[in-house]
Amino acid sequence: MDLRLVIGFVGIIVIQLSWLASGNVVFQVQHKFGGNIIKTLSQFKAHDSHRHRRILSAVDLPIGGDGSPTSAALYFTKIQIGTPPKDYHVQVDTGSDLLWVNCAGCKKCPKKSDLGISLALFNPEASSTAKIVDCNEDICISTLSGPSSDCKVGMYCSYSVSYGDGSSTLGYFVRDNVQLDRVSGDLQITSMNGSVAFGCGSQQSGELGGSSQQALDGILGFGQANSSMLSQLASAKKLRKIFSHCLDGSQGGGIFAIGEVVQPKVQQTTPMIPEAHYNVELKTIEVGGDILQLPTDIFDVGEKRGTIIDSGTTLAYLPDLVYKQVLQKIEAAQPGLKSHIVEQQFTCYKYSGDIDNGFPDVIFHFENSLSLKVYPHQYMFEVADQDWCVGFQDSDLQSQGKEITLLGDLVLTDKLVTYDLEKKTIGWVEYNCSTSITVKDEQSGNGYKVGAHNISGSGRICTSTNYLVSCLMFLLTVIFINTRID
Repeated sequence: MDLRLVIGFVGIIVIQLSWLASGNVVFQVQHKFGGNIIKTLSQFKAHDSHRHRRILSAVDLPIGGDGSPTSAALYFTKIQIGTPPKDYHVQVDTGSDLLWVNCAGCKKCPKKSDLGISLALFNPEASSTAKIVDCNEDICISTLSGPSSDCKVGMYCSYSVSYGDGSSTLGYFVRDNVQLDRVSGDLQITSMNGSVAFGCGSQQSGELGGSSQQALDGILGFGQANSSMLSQLASAKKLRKIFSHCLDGSQGGGIFAIGEVVQPKVQQTTPMIPEAHYNVELKTIEVGGDILQLPTDIFDVGEKRGTIIDSGTTLAYLPDLVYKQVLQKIEAAQPGLKSHIVEQQFTCYKYSGDIDNGFPDVIFHFENSLSLKVYPHQYMFEVADQDWCVGFQDSDLQSQGKEITLLGDLVLTDKLVTYDLEKKTIGWVEYNCSTSITVKDEQSGNGYKVGAHNISGSGRICTSTNYLVSCLMFLLTVIFINTRID
């Protein structure tokens, strides 16, 4: 499939929210293909092409899996919705906004998953706190960016979401309690609720339909739009509009947190560019101590300069000219090695030594002197005994006729990455994500430790080509909030 479809975003207008309260929420999310699931390299590129008192304190949701392209893809977590609360397993996606789950009466919703989890359908009638959102309610009007002639008083507020591979979900908005595990002390949790409007899926198609063997109950988007759970809880003065993730690239798992992380402290940040995704300005790239000689506008996209930071993508994508220069510098470190191609797209080398000693570091330099160092063991991965492949890819992601630069999990692991939507900045610091971080409790001012987690899935091994294809998940690419349900 054409990767340029992945960046065909129709962005919802972000309404600036003001709030006084602050807090922290910590999520533990599980990697969808964590554990010992093995996938061929082409599936990761396919996955990337398809492709978010009254104060909440820290909330802990464990994550699992790892960032290696040979065993990892998207992350998911378990949340509880409704009264009484029931479990739902949802993909965590920083590249989308909406929280939605499959609902009772859904057409073509999956009934089982090979991830070792039980799927569930949300039933608004079975929850005493559920309320269907009407077209005249504020959340519907703001999500639609104003009144719509297709959505009138007395009608359900509807949503329709289309994905890059042609899959889609549609349904209507429901408001209900989402139960979160509040961090009440060092490595201690208690339960608490937050009221959120989310999508109730009534019809699915494509990979979201009943044929998906790696199925989940829905998606939890952490995008910037006012429809996201993050924006809603911030608007209700329940938390601060800041979140961080720390993905462990060696042992798997990690932490996903909303709120201020005080240890480790992110000292340097770079401004966000106003875009639908989390975009920042990439200035230069350094490989083995040499700055690449590139045109000054190589990282420009349309009228904006933007490099996408996206934990929902596995690999890292560079414009053709940039990719070729990076690869030349990598190969120059081992002139005696002959490269070969795996899966018709990955450049690989037979190498028996320590790759961190044998290949160069790659450093991305951003606005405000923020740099992102990627070590050889992070951008190279072993596909067979002593056979190492480069995870950087030649980008054919297009926007307004220009190639897009997109940095995914490959370069984001082993770093605490913070997205501060209040200050409109992104920053990171190298960190051992298999340990713990400290989050600030805004009520007491105390800092509480939150440990890393690794809750692997069923561990089923993907072997046949057909099963590998069914293992894929994808990036949310286009959101339309325009369908009417009478």
